[in-house]
Amino acid sequence: VSARAPHWQTVALPYLFDRGETAVTDDPERNRFSARMGRAARVGTNLSRAALKFGASQVFGGNDDKVAAALASALGNTKGPLMKVAQMLSTIPDFLPPEYAKELSQLQAHAPAMGWPFVKRRMRAELGADWQSKFAEFGKEAAHAASLGQVHRAKTLDGIEIACKLQYPDMSSAVESDVSQLKSMLGLFRRMDGSIDPSQMVEEITARLREELDYTRERKAMKLYQLMLADKEFVSVPEPVEELSTNRLLSMSWLSGAPLHDFESADQETRNRIAEMLFWTWWGPMNAYGVIHGDPHLGNYQITENGAGINLLDFGCIRIFPPSFVEGVVRLREALKTDDFDGCMSAYETWGFKDLTRDLGEVLNVWARFIYGPLLDNRVRTIADNVAPGEYGRKEAFEVRRLLKEKGPVTIPAEFVFMDRAAIGLGAAYLRLGAELNFYQLFEDSIAGFSVDAMAARQRTALAEVGLAFNTPSQSGS
Repeated sequence: VSARAPHWQTVALPYLFDRGETAVTDDPERNRFSARMGRAARVGTNLSRAALKFGASQVFGGNDDKVAAALASALGNTKGPLMKVAQMLSTIPDFLPPEYAKELSQLQAHAPAMGWPFVKRRMRAELGADWQSKFAEFGKEAAHAASLGQVHRAKTLDGIEIACKLQYPDMSSAVESDVSQLKSMLGLFRRMDGSIDPSQMVEEITARLREELDYTRERKAMKLYQLMLADKEFVSVPEPVEELSTNRLLSMSWLSGAPLHDFESADQETRNRIAEMLFWTWWGPMNAYGVIHGDPHLGNYQITENGAGINLLDFGCIRIFPPSFVEGVVRLREALKTDDFDGCMSAYETWGFKDLTRDLGEVLNVWARFIYGPLLDNRVRTIADNVAPGEYGRKEAFEVRRLLKEKGPVTIPAEFVFMDRAAIGLGAAYLRLGAELNFYQLFEDSIAGFSVDAMAARQRTALAEVGLAFNTPSQSGS
């Protein structure tokens, strides 16, 4: 073992000192150098334990399952953005070895909650010393815990059941510290692999993580989804409780429903109905307003009324696209339908891909035909079309990576990151349900009469109505 400074210091310290200090404010959880420093130390220590297991397995031989479990445990104990990013990377086919993808995919579902002392501190900081007098009941145990916060069940003085999402301490500093770790991890991946330049991916993930910490923005996002899905009676979106919410405390109506996996063995008609509702819940806002729900974690969907309704949850990560991006989505499908290579290249350029050669365009078409496959096939089918769920997408991902190593690299545009991630997440839900639908016709219905100018006007009106700003590029924390 080297006597030099730990790896986390070599990658994190220059970044930490380069960030600069924010002005002194009354906010004790602002992005602070001391908190970033402490965070880097904790993350470095946790990851070092996993790294030691990895080193031992390399020297003495060992099982990747144990190393993957150690990494998942380290990230789970760390909490915060790195945990969320690791869980996100696990959803991308063939991006990680299967053992690692399996372990990291469990992070969201099994995240450990923080105890009552934290809850009291957070609630006192957000609502004042008399915070308990503002509730008829407040559950001491977390009903759900995730990477950036945890949810408690409560009851208002009017007797209404609500959910209170409490942000973990020092998450603003955690984002800025963890981003440096993420840059190091993906930089290592780029040096080892070389097929993908992840630089814009990092900036996009950073921007969305900063937005996830803004619970005021999330309340507006809830209102936006209520507006966009107003004509879909089968979808329920929580109602925010403004008087019991702050920038780090989000109170909303409590919605009850069954997890998606409870319906995996339901009759085919029920599973198809659920899948169709999921389609309209996701593609409806995208094609009409240029907005997607960027977190495809299956826990964000609850099924109600024995399969006749859906609760949509967690609006911290929504992506608002320029209308031209959505136009590119529609144009790429049309180009793929007619084997129009130049049309495909034009759509990729609209999405933000730059300096594409013909060879790189052909590689992107391999992935595009996989993602768009069900939308190009005018018949009733499953999403995987007789491909085993565990293999779905892996052959295509392997082929794309192989070709990019020969003909790449390619820089993934920022706006592509969450679009691709969410589409894959939605596909995973269809896989679990074994749904049999005509996805081609559903998409045709969703873009009927599509006009980029009309969509742009509709988007501007909706954002103005709820007071929500367009997604901004990654900026330094303050």
